[in-house]
Amino acid sequence: MDIQRAKPTRMVDIAEKGRTKNGDDLSLDRRLFMQFMAFGNVNDPHKLPPLLEKARLNAVLYANLNDPNGFGLLAFSEDPNYFLENVHPVFRSTPIENLSLKPEFTMFGRTYSLGYEEDLVRVLIERPIERVTDPSLKWAVWYPLRRSGAFDGLSPDEQRRILMEHGGIGRAFGQADLVYDIRLACFGLDKNDNDFVIGLLGHDLLPLSKIVERMRKTKQTSRYLTNLGPFFIGKVLWQTKLVNT
Repeated sequence: MDIQRAKPTRMVDIAEKGRTKNGDDLSLDRRLFMQFMAFGNVNDPHKLPPLLEKARLNAVLYANLNDPNGFGLLAFSEDPNYFLENVHPVFRSTPIENLSLKPEFTMFGRTYSLGYEEDLVRVLIERPIERVTDPSLKWAVWYPLRRSGAFDGLSPDEQRRILMEHGGIGRAFGQADLVYDIRLACFGLDKNDNDFVIGLLGHDLLPLSKIVERMRKTKQTSRYLTNLGPFFIGKVLWQTKLVNT
């Protein structure tokens, strides 16, 4: 006798949340995953774009400012299987000899909502892709961070005040067309138990350094971060023009 098992009903809501101007709740069970990896022992990183184009990767290639023989790769997709099935095979079969991964720079995270966004598709999918593939944003700094447990013990109002101070600096730099950010959550996705991956993107390098300097003085950074970095500093060598997440 065949026994048919009922399909489990999802009892936990893991969708991203937003809110309309009228106060109605929004929900979207989509988000963008991003992985950053850095490699060394590459005599000429300019040989890589043809390989990435042939593989039709959704990715950005960076020259490593701190390693003349190194580069960084940011790949993105809504499907986490994409990184295992599409991205990683490119580097297992690359004709470049002695290519070596720098695991200390490997970062993986997902876009997330704060609960008040009006356009979740724009916030979670479209805007991050537009920023990392914007040809005018040539410089980037990517790094992970972890908050201390003490932050989670604060009241919601105190957390909000701390985050507003931090976010105000980011908005000011963005409004001045100096720095644009990518914020990814990496809870349970990071080998070092970091909470977030941050990407700072800009037309020039100096503003990226300046915003980190300003952020050091905020209460969140000075009191409630237990880990910050390592920092990858890169300049765009190639950006995908085909986006199919």
